[in-house]
Amino acid sequence: MTTAVDQRLLGAAHTGDVAAVRAALAAGANPEARDPLGRTALLTAALADQVAVAELLVAAGADPDAQDQREDSPWLVTGVTGSVAMMRALLSAGPDFELTNRFGGVSLIPAAERGHVAYVQAVLEETDIDVDHVNRLGWTALLEAVILGDGGRPHTEIVRLLLAAGADPRLADADGVTALQHAERRGFNAIAVLLREAESDPRKGDTP
Repeated sequence: MTTAVDQRLLGAAHTGDVAAVRAALAAGANPEARDPLGRTALLTAALADQVAVAELLVAAGADPDAQDQREDSPWLVTGVTGSVAMMRALLSAGPDFELTNRFGGVSLIPAAERGHVAYVQAVLEETDIDVDHVNRLGWTALLEAVILGDGGRPHTEIVRLLLAAGADPRLADADGVTALQHAERRGFNAIAVLLREAESDPRKGDTP
């Protein structure tokens, strides 16, 4: 049951009122209390990019993996918002990098789709997230960056970062279409060049 002090915590987390969050916690608010949508204060803070609030909640033991009714968690939504500061605030809480959202994706995948270059770079460098994780649509972060991206500079840079991190360019989607084939069909020439070079790299081996 959500108490009045829990409700104050949830509201303050959303607005970024650090003093009110601290007061609510001191008054006994439950860091894992949930709103009607199943969101904890930490998830609310992550959605609103309230980093200082998130740091307080993490110090109070808030769970970075608590999922709401939509299967979002504080950690997972950092890939949606692209907030590197929030990502780093949550790292000390030990998030589960294998936890998936309602599409079966890890945080790297929506970040690649949305063109969050700084986030993609940071999460690849600072965590051991699976660069080739396949979601329920049959897409990796690399495939999603091409299929749902616009072929512009951010998505081109994300493709470069993913390949440099070891993403397999020959992993195809559920229809057997590779990222290179998608890039060629959409006229993403700069991305296609990167993918051709990666596919021809002998270090990738001969097994598709």
